[in-house]
Amino acid sequence: MRLPLLALLARGPAHGYELKQDLEQLLGAAYPQPNIGQIYVTLGRLEKSGLIEGEEVEQSSRPNKKIYHLTDAGQEALRAWYEETADEPRVRDEFFMKLALAPQTGLANQIALINKQRRHYLNTMRNLSKLSTADNRDNRIAQLLIEGAMLHLQADLDWLERCQEELEELE
Repeated sequence: MRLPLLALLARGPAHGYELKQDLEQLLGAAYPQPNIGQIYVTLGRLEKSGLIEGEEVEQSSRPNKKIYHLTDAGQEALRAWYEETADEPRVRDEFFMKLALAPQTGLANQIALINKQRRHYLNTMRNLSKLSTADNRDNRIAQLLIEGAMLHLQADLDWLERCQEELEELE
């Protein structure tokens, strides 16, 4: 949450609720909606680390609000973030650990685990398809997010199929 908030503040000062709304509008319903408390805690940490500065702004009919802006250090952190590549492929996959350890524990059947995971991925794809045709239809960024998630899920389904084929050959 830290770096996306910095990125939103790079375009200009804003308060926490504006940042939450901007994230929701940009990413649509497919992306897990940030909790406003999480936003303000993160803003506090960013301010404490010197990446942003906050300024109290008086409001006549409501409590004061704090407007945040990016510092030079925040801008440098953001530049460094854009220079980094994304995470490496998932080698530490929790599902695969379950699959690999199931025969040793005797508590789960590997094929049953694969089938359960497959159902979960298919349900997730179905839910993403509904989101794709719902409110996000005109939001190109949200559509790209959904499309990427669907492609990853399809790759995961293909991999599950491969795992099942290998395990059935071992039997």
